[in-house]
Amino acid sequence: MKKLFLTKAAIILLLTAIFTSCKDLELAPEDQFTDLTYWNSPAKAQSMLNTAYSQIYSTDHFFYDEAMSDNAYSRTDASGSNSIATGAYDASLARLKDEWTDHYRGIKSCNLLLSNIDRVPDMDEALKTRMKAEARVLRAFQYFQLMTWFGDVPLFEKDITIEESRSIQRSPRAEVLAFILKELDESVSGLPTNTALSEAERGRITKGAAIALKARVLLYESRWADVVSTCELLINNTNNGSYSLFPSYEGLFLPQNEYNSEVILDVQFVPLTRTWGTFFDLAPISAGARLNAMAPTQELVNSYRMLNGKLPGESGSGYVESNPYNNRDPRLTYTVVYHGYTWKKPNGSTQTIYIKPGSDPNAAKLDEYAPGSSKTATGYYLRKYFDPTHTTSLGSGLNLILIRYADVLLMYAEAKNELAKLDEATWNQTIKALRSRAGFTDAGALNYNSSWSQGDLKEIIRNERRVELAMEGLRIFDIRRWKIAETVLNGWVHGAQFGPANEDGGYIRAGQRSFDKNKHYLWPVPREERSINPNLSQNPGWN
Repeated sequence: MKKLFLTKAAIILLLTAIFTSCKDLELAPEDQFTDLTYWNSPAKAQSMLNTAYSQIYSTDHFFYDEAMSDNAYSRTDASGSNSIATGAYDASLARLKDEWTDHYRGIKSCNLLLSNIDRVPDMDEALKTRMKAEARVLRAFQYFQLMTWFGDVPLFEKDITIEESRSIQRSPRAEVLAFILKELDESVSGLPTNTALSEAERGRITKGAAIALKARVLLYESRWADVVSTCELLINNTNNGSYSLFPSYEGLFLPQNEYNSEVILDVQFVPLTRTWGTFFDLAPISAGARLNAMAPTQELVNSYRMLNGKLPGESGSGYVESNPYNNRDPRLTYTVVYHGYTWKKPNGSTQTIYIKPGSDPNAAKLDEYAPGSSKTATGYYLRKYFDPTHTTSLGSGLNLILIRYADVLLMYAEAKNELAKLDEATWNQTIKALRSRAGFTDAGALNYNSSWSQGDLKEIIRNERRVELAMEGLRIFDIRRWKIAETVLNGWVHGAQFGPANEDGGYIRAGQRSFDKNKHYLWPVPREERSINPNLSQNPGWN
């Protein structure tokens, strides 16, 4: 029989209406899915799996989570980013409810498929096995996100009734973690490799995606030896797929290079059909944005090294404060828009982005920093993920990458160093490879230094992770697992040197942050959920 495969076009929101008025953990009317007439064809099963894929991640959360970290600043409260960053939130914040609800929606879709797919008549067994494995990985991903934010969360492997959803208790975090790892381990054998996918199948969960997700879960648990062995399943073992760094860092995030050799797992979109428009509030105004709601910070910009491998503040770096963007890590230019930036237009021409006050020769002065305006609050705009093929209002069908091979290399380097086993060979395989791809050529930036201590290497790897993965939604998770959030998320957020000279050397004070280490490492269980279900306990420090 003909097999049905997930394509980008297939991920259109097939069952959107089902989820528009749902409450608590019971997020869809049961009878719409469990009726005997529904599970009568492989196409119905595929539709349910497509729904689970479409629920994998929120686009706004992908971008605005950066503003909860020290990489970006949001002057709006999009996705609750400013409330969380300033510590001015409680269990009633809408973002918490959205996070909880969105993940349990995805879990429900997976549970419905897994509970009912065996009822589909005359279904190819290989296809059924594969779809089950995909659903289990998607479900594990959703539980991983819940566990990371909330700690203990309700865990269930089958669809639950309304009554059960109103009485279920939170499962211990350790139990949720064990379930996630078991699901990922048991799913691998039923999944194809990325090299086995046809063009029509691209975007589906593969062996590599399950393994890379497991590595990330283990990384967040600081299980260093397990991280190493899991990453090696992708680095040294082609039986699980074939991955490599894409030659162009800039090209990684352009639509013509989707599904390249570096992509392991991404959120699928379809030009003109299923799109996202977050860049309408992130890009320079002169590039078509309506305003700027979130912008990179000076703290992020400071983390990009000079071409000789030294940080701007280090002796011998060659950094010149009056010309701050010269001779910097090329990834800065592919990620952040700064004053004097050469912006590439879709038609092939270029324009200069003027951000410093009083510098724009054009009458409109669209991008110039102005305190209290709708323009950038930090003197920077975002470049990474700008889609030059966008439609009106900067709508894009560009996929958003959740896990890529560079992340596997960084996880591997971090774990090896934590085990005091990062040698020159590992350095060359990871950090040097990433910097070479970025465009570094100076030996000072590329070569391993045997005099570095384990502590030196830790800081180097952490900084490398920051700049390589900047504005990809991962920094907030890193600073939380490293337990440095109370250090980097307290005090002023800074922007470019366009502010009063008597304040912080002239670097803009964009806003203030507050992080309480005694309560903010876990989010509170949403108040509405506890109102519906009084059996849900609360995290320490919250009510």
